[in-house]
Amino acid sequence: MNRSTLLAIPLFALALAGCSSTGTQQMGQAPVATQPVVVQPLVPTSAQTVQQARLTTSIANGFVDPAALARMSAKDSSEANSAQFYALQFGRPGAPRQWAGDSGTTGSVAVGPYVRVNNLDCRDFTHTVKIGGTDYVRKGTACREQNGNWSVVPGTA
Repeated sequence: MNRSTLLAIPLFALALAGCSSTGTQQMGQAPVATQPVVVQPLVPTSAQTVQQARLTTSIANGFVDPAALARMSAKDSSEANSAQFYALQFGRPGAPRQWAGDSGTTGSVAVGPYVRVNNLDCRDFTHTVKIGGTDYVRKGTACREQNGNWSVVPGTA
């Protein structure tokens, strides 16, 4: 087949399809709402949940060794907190999430698989902070509460 035949076949089919209706039909108009309809989600979106949890998840609550926490700047704490939250919330087991703060302070957060305990999602974590050549390691288990916040299980860190 040549090119013109290949183009002509679909055009011919479209032309026939346009001729297939017979007669005229009256279409009714759908009712028009006079007031705008506002739909509120029943459940918070994942973005809303992430934002709320990120604001209240704190490395000061057992996620980082207290000796390291005392030496960390505000930027270090912010970066470590963000990495901790995102590792717990979205991290793949065994794939550490790296972070870097001020003056060469670095760290990583590794998480285990999700485990369901008392109707809560829980994960083991290891948070390593490196300050001035010294590694501070904190291991524990964190669970996501009903409101989306992550907290360290007492006695595991």
